[in-house]
Amino acid sequence: MKWLLTRVLAGLAAVAVVLAGAGALLAYQYSGDPAPWAASQGADAAWVGSWEDTGPLAAVLDTGGVDTVYVHAGDIDDEGAVDRVADTDRLLTWLADEYPNVRPLAWLRHVRTGSSLVEDRFEAPARETLASEAAEVAADGFAGVHLEVRPVTVNDPSMPELVSMVRGELGEEPVLSVQAQHVELLPGGRMPSFVVQREEKYWSKGYLDRVTEEADEVVLPGVDAGMPTGALYGGFMVRQVNEAVTALSTREEVTVRFGVPTYDGGEWGGDEEHESPETALAGVRLGMTGAEPPESMTLGVAFYLADEADADDLAAYRSGWLLT
Repeated sequence: MKWLLTRVLAGLAAVAVVLAGAGALLAYQYSGDPAPWAASQGADAAWVGSWEDTGPLAAVLDTGGVDTVYVHAGDIDDEGAVDRVADTDRLLTWLADEYPNVRPLAWLRHVRTGSSLVEDRFEAPARETLASEAAEVAADGFAGVHLEVRPVTVNDPSMPELVSMVRGELGEEPVLSVQAQHVELLPGGRMPSFVVQREEKYWSKGYLDRVTEEADEVVLPGVDAGMPTGALYGGFMVRQVNEAVTALSTREEVTVRFGVPTYDGGEWGGDEEHESPETALAGVRLGMTGAEPPESMTLGVAFYLADEADADDLAAYRSGWLLT
């Protein structure tokens, strides 16, 4: 019993050290001034969950900074089948008429609980079904697919295989966008979270690169960071930019975006009081300044979600990112 208690205490001490180190790193990184060039590159995006009222989405698109929308087009079940969302054609028609230069991608979601450590998130038959159905959805007037599958445990081989299969079914012309999970703040830093939550919150840089190897665009969530203060959340966003740029810097051409919290909570994410668009955008700009992304990489942000963004969110976007 004494031996077991000693091991448990040692494990808790190790977790505390990792958390303390990560906190100090984040607090330090969320400081200083961003470079003037670290701002909008005109390649931002927005998730769209509902189109009953296109007014909020129109306000986002009227800023001129958003060229891609992820339209919630279907939910993926455990067998890989896509349960289509009705009436997406109405939004596609509206976009084509009002914003012909904005690309709509079919946002396909599979959100569960638990890990995929022991078994693949999708077995082989499910991967085949999903790849085929994703291509079918994309063919219904979309410019491509935005794939959200979570949580996925690091080194689950089914996720890179799934992305490769979707790429094969889509062909080279349509856009393939993959929503990743947060990148671990320090090497091995994902383990304490995994032990506590029993599911993978973070990916390693290597797994991020492996999963998204055949994707045109990569999106990292800027929500549900779980940081206890605004400053730590800002540092978290800085670190996400740094680690993502490092992981994907050898790509010939890739667009990387970071989510900005503009949702009301409930259906789409948790209620994190310390997460704000102002802090997220400041963190992304500081991250860009330090990371100095290669010319082959385009960086942007993404509204989560556009149809719930209000006037304050738009003001933060204009002043903090478009610099207008």
